Amino acid sequence: MQTRCLVLLTCGLLAGWLVSNSWALSLEEAKAKGLVGEKPNGYLGTVGTAGAEAQALAGDVNQKRRQAYEEIARRNRTPLDAVEALAGEKAIQNTKQGNFVEGSGGWMKK
Repeated sequence: MQTRCLVLLTCGLLAGWLVSNSWALSLEEAKAKGLVGEKPNGYLGTVGTAGAEAQALAGDVNQKRRQAYEEIARRNRTPLDAVEALAGEKAIQNTKQGNFVEGSGGWMKK
């Protein structure tokens, strides 16, 4: 009986995890919905009062970007802030019309 309950509990948790991940917010969706935008420093920022899901997404993306920027800086013997600035410039240039970018006056739609 206990084994069966454990199997059912495990299946339920797995199903819940799969459902929650299938509903997870993608970066493109978050940008299109105006929840996140590109910043000049090469990282994502949350726009306005974005919810916890958008904040978590931005944090995850920023962590991965930071690792990539550090590797590029190390490989090229370049200061990290120079790599970040160049990445930010490129990300803003490549941002789709209607998505947010951060400028000197704050967030604006491109």
